[in-house]
Amino acid sequence: MYLCSVKEIITDIITQLSGVYSEQEARELAYWILEESTGLTRTEILTGCKVTKNIPNYKVILERIAKKEPIQYIFGHTTWCGLDLKVTPATLIPRPETAELVDTLSTLSRHSPTDSPTHRFPDSPKVLDIGTGTGCIAIALKREHPNWQVSAMDISAEALAIAQENAKRCSVPINFFQADIFTDEIGQFDLIVSNPPYVRECEKSSMETNVLDYEPHSALFVPDSDPLCFYRRIAEIKKALYIAFEINQYLGQEMVALMQSLGYTDIELKKDSYGNNRILLARLDE
Repeated sequence: MYLCSVKEIITDIITQLSGVYSEQEARELAYWILEESTGLTRTEILTGCKVTKNIPNYKVILERIAKKEPIQYIFGHTTWCGLDLKVTPATLIPRPETAELVDTLSTLSRHSPTDSPTHRFPDSPKVLDIGTGTGCIAIALKREHPNWQVSAMDISAEALAIAQENAKRCSVPINFFQADIFTDEIGQFDLIVSNPPYVRECEKSSMETNVLDYEPHSALFVPDSDPLCFYRRIAEIKKALYIAFEINQYLGQEMVALMQSLGYTDIELKKDSYGNNRILLARLDE
């Protein structure tokens, strides 16, 4: 498609997406399409820079967006925590809440007791990210803490391939391996971090179409009968002194009770920027 100005393109996208997205959402999508398709910066778009070349697959892109397909999947990547990460339908799209988990881990040394050398968080810890998906958590941690020994695992070979590619494009060394937390041995670590599936089946009806219809259900959902199954398994194998989880906002107290029952102490339930229970930190009482 060829239109002579940014303003015309933005107006056309908003018009075509009306009834599906709010004007604000459609405008943000228009900016994203322009950035990806023309190489214009956001500043150039906002100042009304002229477009001098076609937008490839313009009609197809708008048709896919109108069906609520995530734009990150359409263009094959997303920006998260300053990282440019490849994403595909085999991986979840990294969320802001997960970025808050990474930020929390960056201050974990202050979470550990200072009066006990045995329980002090090590300077060069061995870290395992369970259910790594795009590799976002592991990559962000390694970039922030080059001295940390970071490994990451996933049951999905396809997700691991994406994670490995992301680590290469971000120039950080991560030890990736394929494993099933329920059946395979994983070794011993100082810290285990995980953002496992935690959305209950009963919560599906409240989810957006772009998530429900396009993102991998195996990385999202857990049965209503046992919504803490992944957390329980990770905690009960007791392979790390410290554990950090991203959790279901509605199950914070249940998570605290679970960790207490398995012998963990210094349990801290933290809220995300939306005021929801989202992060749990705990230490194994050895």
